[in-house]
Amino acid sequence: MSEYTTGELAKLCGVTVRTVQYYDSRGILIPGRLTEGGRRLYSEDDLKRMKIICFLRELGLPIDAIGQLLSEEDPGSVISLLLDRQEATLKGEIGEREEKLQKLTELKTGLKGISEFSIDSIGDIAYVMTGRKELRRFRILMLLTSIPLGVLQLSSIILWATKGIWWLFVAYVLVAVPYSILFSRRYFRKTAYICPSCHTVFQPTLKEALFSKHTFSTRKLTCPACAHRGLCVEAAASTEEKKDDKK
Repeated sequence: MSEYTTGELAKLCGVTVRTVQYYDSRGILIPGRLTEGGRRLYSEDDLKRMKIICFLRELGLPIDAIGQLLSEEDPGSVISLLLDRQEATLKGEIGEREEKLQKLTELKTGLKGISEFSIDSIGDIAYVMTGRKELRRFRILMLLTSIPLGVLQLSSIILWATKGIWWLFVAYVLVAVPYSILFSRRYFRKTAYICPSCHTVFQPTLKEALFSKHTFSTRKLTCPACAHRGLCVEAAASTEEKKDDKK
């Protein structure tokens, strides 16, 4: 039967000598034989064991878990649980990395639209990115709830024009006006705006917000800190700002 030195075993498994020695020190790869001079010699079974250890390490399993698995008389009862747990861990790490990549992409996109770069610019983009998901969910909710109103509006206009049934349009108005006021108030409580001049984050009054010119992500407002009037970038309001707005 073939025997291998530490260096030969390391070469066959594609690892360093120090790695083989480390596994030996952790008690999960004990050499099959020691020479009189204290030289470690590994058997074919040890080589197979080492390859299994390397494979499990490539999957990301920790040393302690591998040691536990290899010490079991019936490893089949343990390996499934270990692999399920490792799969969940890796999926969590993938999700975190994808989220970081998305934030990095958004930051790069935001910086491309800035003519004069500064540290405050990064702060503004970071603020916009924070809470974006919550704001997007609220916009979707507004869109979904407005669909029935749109259907009611169109139906009432058609019936009024074709059959003279006007009361349905009145019903639409009685529903649409309170709805618009309610959701407008809720929307502007959830949003804040960043002044491009002094980078102050503020919430305008409901009247100013409703009647100002705007795009999908900006609104022409007057900054309460520096009095600059221009397009301010929309972002989700922080918890503190929401509390201040309620006072």
